[in-house]
Amino acid sequence: MIDIHCHILPDVDDGAPDMETSLRLAKEAEKQGITAALLTPHHMDGQYINHLKDVEKETIEFQKQIDEHGINLKVFPGQEVHITGDLLKEIDDGDILFADPYNRYIMLELPHTEVPEYTEDMLFELNARGITPVIVHPERNHGFQNDHDLLYKFVAQGAATQLTASSYVGVFGPEVEKLTEEIIAANLGTTFGSDTHNFKGRRYRMKDAYAKLEKQFGVKMATRYKFNAKAIINGDDIDQGEIKPIKKKKKKKFLGLF
Repeated sequence: MIDIHCHILPDVDDGAPDMETSLRLAKEAEKQGITAALLTPHHMDGQYINHLKDVEKETIEFQKQIDEHGINLKVFPGQEVHITGDLLKEIDDGDILFADPYNRYIMLELPHTEVPEYTEDMLFELNARGITPVIVHPERNHGFQNDHDLLYKFVAQGAATQLTASSYVGVFGPEVEKLTEEIIAANLGTTFGSDTHNFKGRRYRMKDAYAKLEKQFGVKMATRYKFNAKAIINGDDIDQGEIKPIKKKKKKKFLGLF
């Protein structure tokens, strides 16, 4: 199993505060059956800046510690890149870490409270450069919660999505759990990520999520999600399936927990 979204790199953002915690989280990942993880510290979100070279350096040191402690986990440097008007410039300047060696996939975070008006144009520009944006935790974004058609539009435009394992098993409440199920049913979900930050609410639930996915949607869907995680980290083509809009319902204001 591969985790393409986690905050277990020590002391770089709001995730693991120190190496001791990071190693405990790495051990927990191993227990979950995760063999590889893309480290995705926040970048350009208004609070944290994690430059490419710094993340690469810290990842090498973390892997060294993982190996010395006998933990079976391979980690790769990445970023959870916040969407901004400067994103294309940051890519041109070489300060963006992609999810794969071929610069095909970028882990893209939108503000929790909205989908910015320029998002569609930005996704178009990324796609024109051969870059597939992987929209992280769309089920927890208020804009998508209140307008499901936006997510369908972006996936139809070529975006991929990373659903949070914890969302699917109810950690963020029943409304977010239900929306995650609807996203999966409409084939608008591409794969899971843990978005692990700590040992409390933001912890590993990958094993639980895949067990539920297999039970609710079948082995084929679970296999596809695992395949897609591997495809993203390797820079290969993903299998999105046949997408469809989520059935329209009366709009309801989501609150969610973050």
